[in-house]
Amino acid sequence: MKIEHTIQNLRQLKLTGLADGLERQLAQPETHSLSFEERVALLVDCEITARENRKLGRLLQQAKFREHACVEDIDYRHSRGLVKSQMASFASCDWVRKSQNLCITGPTGTGKTFLACALGNQACRQGLSAKYFRLPRLFEALRVAHGDGSFLRLAAALAKIDLVVLDDWGLQKPGAQERNDLLEILEDRYNKHATLVTSQLPVKDWHGFLGDATMADAILDRLVHNAHKLPLTGDSMRKKTRGIDAS
Repeated sequence: MKIEHTIQNLRQLKLTGLADGLERQLAQPETHSLSFEERVALLVDCEITARENRKLGRLLQQAKFREHACVEDIDYRHSRGLVKSQMASFASCDWVRKSQNLCITGPTGTGKTFLACALGNQACRQGLSAKYFRLPRLFEALRVAHGDGSFLRLAAALAKIDLVVLDDWGLQKPGAQERNDLLEILEDRYNKHATLVTSQLPVKDWHGFLGDATMADAILDRLVHNAHKLPLTGDSMRKKTRGIDAS
């Protein structure tokens, strides 16, 4: 049997990593001196890597992060309260696996969205599912879902995601239906999956933002109770990048 036919069969079986690895071995004479077991081990490694890369691609596509960010690109030069050891702990994603939450707060321009997307990207790189929303857009999606009858399906899908990122928390006060929806989503996720929230408002002001005292208590109990907090400080990094006096 010709080797080209074998490669074609591997691709038909969707073993593209094996097929690509075999083609590379044929093109690299130095691998021909390896033992049969060593060459097979290399091919298996190629298939595993290809599957991991495909899975990562799917996870990132589904996450729809607002920014292309990764933890290696986090800027520690600006004084905004970031501690490398703390960020390394967050980057381990143990808090995601333990179904804990993370609240990133700080003034506009301090990099909250970038950090959220970087940590979400890191979760995907570790095989965890993630989904990014601006909170106003999530409320709009939920409103539409109520209208077309898909709310339960959307809520069930959100409940299964390892990490949900809610960006721009606190930009506009939610109405009664939005508070109810938010409580339903957080209730489904509580102690089961992690949620990351970014906000210009400090956590102490979230109760007032939510409006209804009873609903606010219920929502924050599920969101803040088991949450890590990362308050950012300092002036806007955008202004510093442009050389504008932040005063």
